[in-house]
Amino acid sequence: MTTMTEASVREFKMPDVGEGLTEAEILKWYVQPGDTVTDGQIVCEVETAKAAVELPIPYDGVVRALHFPEGTTVDVGTSIIAVEVGGAPGSEPQAPQATQATQATQAPQAAGAPQAPAAEEAEPQGRQPVLVGYGVAATSTKRRPRKGAGTPAQPAATAVQAELNGHAPQDAAPAPAQPAAPQQRPLAKPPVRKLAKDLGVDLATVTPTGPDGIITREDVHAAAAPPQAPAAPALAAAPAPAAGSDAARETRIPVKGVRKATAAAMVGSAFTAPHVTEFVTVDVTRTMKLVEELKQDKEFSGLRVNPLLLIAKALLVAVRRNPDINASWDEAAQEIVVKHYVNLGIAAATPRGLIVPNIKDAHAKTLPELAESLGELVGTAREGRTSPAAMQGGTITITNVGVFGVDTGTPILNPGESAILAVGAIKLQPWVHKGKVKPRQVTTLALSFDHRLVDGELGSKVLADVAAVLEQPKRLITWA
Repeated sequence: MTTMTEASVREFKMPDVGEGLTEAEILKWYVQPGDTVTDGQIVCEVETAKAAVELPIPYDGVVRALHFPEGTTVDVGTSIIAVEVGGAPGSEPQAPQATQATQATQAPQAAGAPQAPAAEEAEPQGRQPVLVGYGVAATSTKRRPRKGAGTPAQPAATAVQAELNGHAPQDAAPAPAQPAAPQQRPLAKPPVRKLAKDLGVDLATVTPTGPDGIITREDVHAAAAPPQAPAAPALAAAPAPAAGSDAARETRIPVKGVRKATAAAMVGSAFTAPHVTEFVTVDVTRTMKLVEELKQDKEFSGLRVNPLLLIAKALLVAVRRNPDINASWDEAAQEIVVKHYVNLGIAAATPRGLIVPNIKDAHAKTLPELAESLGELVGTAREGRTSPAAMQGGTITITNVGVFGVDTGTPILNPGESAILAVGAIKLQPWVHKGKVKPRQVTTLALSFDHRLVDGELGSKVLADVAAVLEQPKRLITWA
């Protein structure tokens, strides 16, 4: 009977949708308990540290439970939805909010079989840390019974269930080494306990909403929202401000998802690769005229033609003339890896933060093909639908700060790349042209590069070549 029940309810676990990322936030559920789902149907949207991704369910059935509400950050490998896919119709299903650890402890066991091995068998195997500073804890989604949770004559599963219910079993024999306090301690992960301590929140007063009565970060923030009765000892000596005064003058935004990953990547890049930035101001009047002409060309009908298209092409020409700029630094092997292909990254500002999707094999594309790829890339980014794969494998990047009216900047390298080109605002300025001062379309370019593998000569040549193409677009033909 147990086997049939287990077979009838399938637990869909949070997949690793970002190639090594350890967690994802549930943005939106598209189904509710009782809904019928089919293989391949999108059931929710999640945000990883790289992008928002829609998750399809891999089987047919009826939704029994959603284990986490929207806005919850869930570890990879944790069950997020239970679906009944068949089996004995009359069999009693698993508890909707039960995690893998609770299911393992509640399952009937052979006489004398210890509880710990069963939980260990349920742990995912073969996961290895792939991001610096991150690890994939095999037990991140399971809880072990606390020491003293049950007497030798009491099954571990009963002790765990009693602890999750917030009280000790009534028939447990008293033991001097088993105080009641540990059993009544609220369930919360260490980071949540630290958050509660920092906010001055007593966990015993918090109403848990997580699976099995576990207190989440959201629960702590909710408890801290009203005026806090228990004040932290360190703050007791100082007079407290008027209730709500700080909250009215400040807004705290949790750093997670894409923004959190971007912050970590930029810090790592800034303090790992020695950055050098060079600048050049260039007359791009001829390039702007060419943009207007291409808009009328039937080959570009339906395509978006703008200065960024020709700037991207100019950079690709410069890379072809100076291939060593298109490289990365292999710290482990202490080697410079020169790429014979160009995956051109385009930095894009989105509501979820800065992302850098890239155009695969941009070096092999014609100008119309490049225009089409740029249009698709920008459109997808604005809609928040950029996939993790689209942001991996970049070799060199362009960031267009000119769209914000900024003249120039000193961009930070996209991690794993050797150079990034910043394009400033294009505007009319007085310029000496053919011996006379005339109003010309002028912009400033800035190239930041990793000085470990790009010396000043190479960086200067690349920047000068980009400027030369934009000043005289006919070089797109003569240098091809």
